[in-house]
Formats: sequence, structure tokens, C-alpha cells
Amino acid sequence: MKFSIIVPVFNRPQEVEELLESLSRQEYNNFEVIVVEDGSTLKCENIANDYASQLDLRYFYKSNTGPGDSRNFGAAKATGDYLVFFDSDCIIPVQYFTTVNIFLSSHKLDTYGGPDKAPSKINRIQEAINYAMTSFITTGGIRGNELTAKSFLPRSFNMGVIKPCFDQSGGFSDLHPGEDPDLIYRLIKEGYSKGLISDAYVYHKRRLSFSGFAKQVYKFGLARTILMKWHKDSRKWVYYLPTIVLLAGILLLISGLWNAWLWYLLGLGALIIFFDALFKTKNLITSLLAPVAVIIQISCYGWGFLTGWWNLLLWGRPEKQRFPEMFKGSSG
Repeated sequence: MKFSIIVPVFNRPQEVEELLESLSRQEYNNFEVIVVEDGSTLKCENIANDYASQLDLRYFYKSNTGPGDSRNFGAAKATGDYLVFFDSDCIIPVQYFTTVNIFLSSHKLDTYGGPDKAPSKINRIQEAINYAMTSFITTGGIRGNELTAKSFLPRSFNMGVIKPCFDQSGGFSDLHPGEDPDLIYRLIKEGYSKGLISDAYVYHKRRLSFSGFAKQVYKFGLARTILMKWHKDSRKWVYYLPTIVLLAGILLLISGLWNAWLWYLLGLGALIIFFDALFKTKNLITSLLAPVAVIIQISCYGWGFLTGWWNLLLWGRPEKQRFPEMFKGSSG
């Protein structure tokens, strides 16, 4: 089985080098690598050329049209049976393609995904953000937990799709973020199968700061409402939870000015997160930062969701006109 690895990149040459280095060490090496430079000013062409002797690698430069369109560009150049999409800030364990090849040899899946883990060399803020993004308490395991495998949706940082299925679907849309669940929803509607390969994990870097994380999860919340508008059968009550928690938290803070026990309730929640993070990370600093990361995650995602719900789902405003920053043009 041959895999075509497609990596869109924008101004991240150092990360691409780490990704290519990890790919050069794979146990199973029947794959090609297609790096698509999406209009970067900091190009990774020299780095790609350095690895051309170690990998079956092709590098392309194109104008900036966003990650979804760059993946479509790479898919059109691919020759493998499976298209495998990684983000440029991922590091791939040496056994990844061995694991995937063995699994797919005995399980027919038109599209698959795997979980993400934190790399060993990250700062404490990144580790706290990783906890917020992967903890069952905060996400319910949607990023690759065996308990929720049936509802799992592959994500573009670690996703494989059979090439004919991808071609028939029309590929990724110009929405970003959110282009990956949009693709999966369309594949499901066409009757294609999906699944989780729980051992096919990648190491995925996180935002370096809480401010960057806040902007990211705000867009995640906004993208969810766009997806709910496009795919009405994807609507679930759990998507409303961060907004409900956000509004409830605001009410608690207001009423807590004269109800001290409500402050105890908020403190209890912070303690639960602290001890859960301490158990998982074994680091005191990370555990102290974890409640901050979770508060940012819930409040910013909840606010993004509320903004989108108000404009798109309640008032029915056109998403591309109201939120043009969520969409990129197409290169054709």
C-alpha cells in the first residue's frame, strides 16, 4: 500500500524540517511526500531539497489560498492509494505507517484519523494547552479517545483518505478552521466509512502563548456554527455546552459577589482540573496553568460559538459576508 503525505506549510521552515526528519526515520517507507508552500515569505524549499535524497519528496510553491486549497493542490499531484494529511507542526513516530498499514490491511476504511499527543520538548504553557485540548473533562475525547470512537471525526493534522473518495468529494472547502470536519461530513453523506486508529498518533505542537490559543479556539467555536448551518444533521447539544458554561460562569461571578458558596463551586472546578492535570502531566507548574488554559478554552470557544449562533443560526446571515476572515479563495 502506498501513501501520499501532503503537508501544507505557511512560514514554518523549522517545523517542516522536524516533520521531514521524523518521516525519514519511518519503519515503513512506501510513501511519497508532497510539501505545498502556501505563499510563504519564509520558504522551506532549501530544507525540502536537503531531504530529497532521503525521501520521495516533491516541493511546490503557490500563492496563498489557505491550507484547505493547498491540500487539494497536493492531492492533485499525488500517486498513492491513500492521501495522508499532516500539519507542518507535527512530528510522526517511527512506527506510524507500520501501524496504519497493518490496520488498514485488515480493516476497510475509506477515511481514518488518529489522536495527537504532546511532544517531549514543549514549554509549560504549551503543555497546559495540550491538556485542555486533549482532556476528557474538556473535550469528551473527540480528538481520538477509544471510548468515543464511533463519533470520532478525523482531523487534518492526522487524517488519511482513499484517493478516489477524496477526488469524488471535491476535497477541502475554503473554510478555515473547520475544513476537515466539513470534508468528513460530506464523505459520510456519500456513504464512505470512517474510523479511528487509536495507535496511529502524532506529536502535535501547540500555540506558544495563551493569547494565540484564545484566538484559535474562538475561531473553532465560530467554525462550529458554520458547520451546523451547512450540515444540519451534525448538530449536537454538546456543542452548546461551552457557551452555556460561559454564560453560567458570568452569572455566577455576578451573583457570587454576595453568594460566597458560588465562589467555592468555581474553586472546586479549578481544583478538579488541577489534580487531573497533575495526575496526567506530573508537573506542578503545568497543573497550575491548566485551569487558566481551560478557562480560556471554554470562554473563547463559547464566545465564538455564541457570535456565530447569533449571526448565522438565529438571524440567518450569510457566513462569507459576515465572517470573511474564516474563508480563503481557491487557486482553481
